[in-house]
Amino acid sequence: MNWKRPLALTLAALSLGTTLAACSSNTETAATPTPAQTDATQQTADTVKVPKYVFLFVGDGMSYPQIQSTSDFLGALNDEDYWQAAPSLDDNGGAILDGPEYLNFMNFESVGSAVTYDSNSFAPDSASTATSLSTGHKTYSGTINMDETGTTAYETIAEKVHDQLGMKVGIISSVNINHATPAAFYAHQASRSNYYEIGLELVESGFEYFAGGALLKPTGAEEDQTDLYQLAEEAGYQVVKTQAEAEAVTEGPVLIVDEHLADDDAMAYELDRTDDMWALADYVEKGIEVLDNEKGFFMMCEGGKIDWACHANDAASAIHDTQALADAVQVAVDFAAEHPDETLIVVTGDHETGGMTIGFAGTDYDTYLDLLENQKISYAKFDSDYVAAYKENKTSFEDVMADVEKLFGLKTQGEEGDKLVLTEYELEQLRAAYEKSINGTAASEYEQEEYVLYGTYEPLSVTLTHIINNKSGISFTSYSHTGLPVAVLAQGVNSEVFDGYYDNTQIYQKMADMLGVQ
Repeated sequence: MNWKRPLALTLAALSLGTTLAACSSNTETAATPTPAQTDATQQTADTVKVPKYVFLFVGDGMSYPQIQSTSDFLGALNDEDYWQAAPSLDDNGGAILDGPEYLNFMNFESVGSAVTYDSNSFAPDSASTATSLSTGHKTYSGTINMDETGTTAYETIAEKVHDQLGMKVGIISSVNINHATPAAFYAHQASRSNYYEIGLELVESGFEYFAGGALLKPTGAEEDQTDLYQLAEEAGYQVVKTQAEAEAVTEGPVLIVDEHLADDDAMAYELDRTDDMWALADYVEKGIEVLDNEKGFFMMCEGGKIDWACHANDAASAIHDTQALADAVQVAVDFAAEHPDETLIVVTGDHETGGMTIGFAGTDYDTYLDLLENQKISYAKFDSDYVAAYKENKTSFEDVMADVEKLFGLKTQGEEGDKLVLTEYELEQLRAAYEKSINGTAASEYEQEEYVLYGTYEPLSVTLTHIINNKSGISFTSYSHTGLPVAVLAQGVNSEVFDGYYDNTQIYQKMADMLGVQ
């Protein structure tokens, strides 16, 4: 399995909506919906069916800007190997703009929007928003499946289908498997930072498949606890830490840790991934193999590094990881083509990160998204593989710029009209960031301005991504989360109930109602 394949929609994916709609009448009717449903859901209660296979894909930090910028980037590349284009037409029917190239889930038959606020913020975090997705309850930022007092635990949709319906459960993430979003489907903690305690709940969950990044704090905050991997093995889990071993796995319970861990023991950014490394899609494919059974399964797959990239204002990395999530969705789409009357696929985000937008003051109405193709490395890998050495060796600015041109395409001189040539203003920004990173020289006397320039990130790296973002016509407003609603896109059994504009707690409610869990 290797997911460096073209991001092309298969014929099966293009016809899936028609097939699923035609076949969905063969499934059984769910239990009577609860009063907590919205009016729209109540109107369809009599026709709601029970899916045997449920896929929930969560793009962490992914809202409309991340989806659309990825689509527009692919459109700007105008690569026929990617998604089917949807050109704009002039009055005579002629194409005047290639337009975006839609990601597979953008073509899903049902589209909704979910509001993401939590109990104490309009710009919530992953813990509280994932709690809403998994339990249907609001809570404070930083809290996982507990009420605002931290004393009452909420049972998750994954736990309910596992215990009440006998469905197998898989949890996948490109970041740490005990990070906030994946944890929200099996853990109950007043603080998302209780990584060891979250890991204990993972071991105790009995879920059949965990895969992705490594466990954080596996021996506790003080490194004096029994290793979580040892406890997992004692509980009956096969703990797999190499790709070769992962390829041989055929059944659960299993905990697979990606062999090629990168920053903070998460999977590598898609931009940095090589052909010999498993992608998120490979873990979905393996999960289906492990989980498929007569009673069905529930799988949650998180594209967690979309969020990390947007925190760092790295548009290219965010776009490539959004593509990686679409590849993972394609595995589910292909599976659904073989099980059209039994499968539901839902793609959403937990919140938006970074205040990403298409459009920058310096380019007016123009965008040049194809310029992002010149970035060959994520900000994180540039930090670890290059900036660390620059600091140690006090590398000159001129030598740094040689690497910058190779890895980001940005240059100090070039032919007239070359948009990658740095302006004097941009070059001044980059020199100031270099001095800050290499020599610790403040770029401003104002702490507030320093934070606006760099956040908590490496000044040189974040300035490089800011410059290439802005040259392409992409901009960010924040290094944190924002309050934008997120898209909810659904395909398959009962997908129509996800149409509309509603609270994110309703995503849980709609799934729970159709599955008939209490």
